[in-house]
Amino acid sequence: MDLAPYAAQAAASRGRLHIEPGSGARSAFQRDRDRVVHSGAFRKLQYKTQVFVTHEGDFYRTRLTHSLEVAQIARSIARRLRLDEDLTETLALAHDLGHPPFGHAGETALNAALSAYGGFYHNAQSLRIVTLLEHRYAAFDGLNLTWETLEGLAKHNGPLPSPPPYIAEFDALFPLELARQASAEAQVAAVADDVAYHAHDLDDGLRAGLFGFDDIADQALIDGALAEARRLTADPGRLRAEMTRRVINAMIGDIVAESEARIAALAPRSADDIRAAAAPVVGFSPAMAEANRAIKTFLFARMYRHWRVNRMTHKAEQVTHELASLLLAKPDLLPDDWRVRAGRPGAPDAAVAVRDYIAGMTDRYALDEHRRLTDPYIPA
Repeated sequence: MDLAPYAAQAAASRGRLHIEPGSGARSAFQRDRDRVVHSGAFRKLQYKTQVFVTHEGDFYRTRLTHSLEVAQIARSIARRLRLDEDLTETLALAHDLGHPPFGHAGETALNAALSAYGGFYHNAQSLRIVTLLEHRYAAFDGLNLTWETLEGLAKHNGPLPSPPPYIAEFDALFPLELARQASAEAQVAAVADDVAYHAHDLDDGLRAGLFGFDDIADQALIDGALAEARRLTADPGRLRAEMTRRVINAMIGDIVAESEARIAALAPRSADDIRAAAAPVVGFSPAMAEANRAIKTFLFARMYRHWRVNRMTHKAEQVTHELASLLLAKPDLLPDDWRVRAGRPGAPDAAVAVRDYIAGMTDRYALDEHRRLTDPYIPA
């Protein structure tokens, strides 16, 4: 497929922090994608919470399945906008690498526990993982991804005029133009994230019995999709799947039409024209954005704050906060390699080590480590 002139061009990439020989068989962005997929942090996403803690059911989304679904949606949009699909897919696969155990509950608790040391931001942790914490190569730390991938990860939620500390620190070493818009590929990955979690949280909420079809039938984005699905089947599982795919298709179609209109109005001639724009060129139409806000409001009330979810959220926050507080006060309880990094209690390095150690845990490992540290009947 011929790429649009405003697409990122792998052959004209701004390169990597550490110079490496090229790969004739793969483009620079394909190599980035492969490095993300083979990383330890990517594998751990299989056992990290999306909404439901991983032991609550085998069929609910995890951070890994969510990331794969975001990548599929993002590629579909990128193809229709004639963008680089490999860069788009890489950003979609990598966007949640920095999430701690227990999803947003873990992030909230870790941020509170580390408030005296700059807090915790999963986007910054994603960048930290791919630039520092992955240890797979003899010549450098991290994955040594291209400038375009690092830029897209840092600006997953848009320009960063006031970046978190680690992103600012890395930007001083390898400037990512943080105050400008991200590439169109990065914008696609970001909006695909919204599509995936709205549609699939509806699916998981229905599967879990937190609400029923009739509870969502009056939602502007859902009413038509549900009516069409009901003409095909009454089976709850098939009905849920038929409705969900129609919701996703409607959102993708809206994004493509709206983005094509914005691009036509801007008339960009290069990827840098996209970055220099006053506003994103990829996004929902006003009507679809409002429909998505309504779904988000519904999910917040009926799913994310459902009493069953609240109970597990409370327990997840408690486990994460207790782990962080205990290890900050007593870094000598860390395993050998982490204890060396931490140094003395209260030192900045101790907070950094505790943050990286806990953020890298899966749900299961965090629960096991909490038991090992707090239950005298559990072996160390």
